[in-house]
Amino acid sequence: MRPFLGSVLASLLLWSASAFAEEETHWSYQGKSGPSQWGTLKPEYQTCKLGKVQSPIDIQGEKAADLPALQFDYRTVPLHLVNNGHTLQVVVPPGSFLIVGDKRYQLTQFHFHHPAENRLHGKGFPLEAHLVHQDGEGNLAVVGVLLATGKANAAIAALWKHLPPKGKESTPEGVSVDPAGLLPTKRAYFTYTGSLTTPPCSESVTWFLLRTPVSVSKEEVATFAAEYPGNARPVQPLNGRSVQASK
Repeated sequence: MRPFLGSVLASLLLWSASAFAEEETHWSYQGKSGPSQWGTLKPEYQTCKLGKVQSPIDIQGEKAADLPALQFDYRTVPLHLVNNGHTLQVVVPPGSFLIVGDKRYQLTQFHFHHPAENRLHGKGFPLEAHLVHQDGEGNLAVVGVLLATGKANAAIAALWKHLPPKGKESTPEGVSVDPAGLLPTKRAYFTYTGSLTTPPCSESVTWFLLRTPVSVSKEEVATFAAEYPGNARPVQPLNGRSVQASK
């Protein structure tokens, strides 16, 4: 594995393993350890401050392009939840994939942010799901799903029902989850090169933000917000990056 890709993989493992690591990482979403200070908290977090292709962003000025369709080959898996204090994370065992053209990424986990981190032409949303994938060389791809207030969402309600306490995990017996239940029927998307949205803010992450939001009820938003009052990083400068939109 090339050194750069090795570092990206290590970053993903740190991101995913940030469960129960609040005392070690000393980062949060508010105050002296909030997003504006992440880059100064530890040397390995410097990219949060110095990086030039950071996420999230406000989708603006996108260019239509002949992009491959997103193909989701997801499997129903036993539900394994982690409340790491920063978000609710669902750990996904091997076997679920995202295929984009000739690239194949394995789904490793998905989690949520309130409010949504990415914005769409200045518009914000109450929630966003991030489905995190990795290919065989350690390259990362994140699919972002915006959630808008509307009808109740059965997939979301099933997850919230089993929310473990902060710093705890939950694997409810006999309960399964299908990650595809979080996806809209229409799969048009925006894509850009960005980063992880939490420390260490590692870059060269390929983002696919689905254009069509998924519905979630006000009560479901309130349930998540009660546990995570605000776990969204502010939007970051584009710094000349191009954003492409599938046709």
